[in-house]
Amino acid sequence: MIYQPREDSFLTLKALRSFGSLRGKSVLDVGTGSGILAIEAKRLGAEKVVASDISDEGFELIRSHGVETIKSDLFERIKGRFDLIIFNAPYLPADEREDEESARHTTAGKQGDEIICRFLEQASQHLARKGVILLTLSSLTPKERILKLIDRKNMGVETIAKEKFFFEEIYVWQISVE
Repeated sequence: MIYQPREDSFLTLKALRSFGSLRGKSVLDVGTGSGILAIEAKRLGAEKVVASDISDEGFELIRSHGVETIKSDLFERIKGRFDLIIFNAPYLPADEREDEESARHTTAGKQGDEIICRFLEQASQHLARKGVILLTLSSLTPKERILKLIDRKNMGVETIAKEKFFFEEIYVWQISVE
């Protein structure tokens, strides 16, 4: 089952559009799901766009928009460096009431930050000089370990978009090497 765009996807899309033209840039969309963010990056003029996901469902449609696709668990099969890395991450703590298929798209581990921490541990190895990361997370995501990791990696973080929904606030962070 493909993760269908929801509030978090649309907020990330809004943040992506705030960059304006991506002409000449390389973009990696990690955990692409439906490919909405990768396809928009291509539409905004990115020279190279790669969409990766742990599942290859939906790749045919994404490729039809001129986007390269790679089946990969985070950066496992990713080569090269990118000017922009987008990760609309699963960001919620585990909830035993949630079915397995749904949890695959929303749950970031027992505490809710594990996948994001794994991503950040590896992301700087794939970030071009002066590159940035767009990371989507929630007010329900524990942030202490994430912020410590960002600091340890000599990165800075800025909230560039946020929106409140009925039970949470969703943020898009722009993370860059300082």
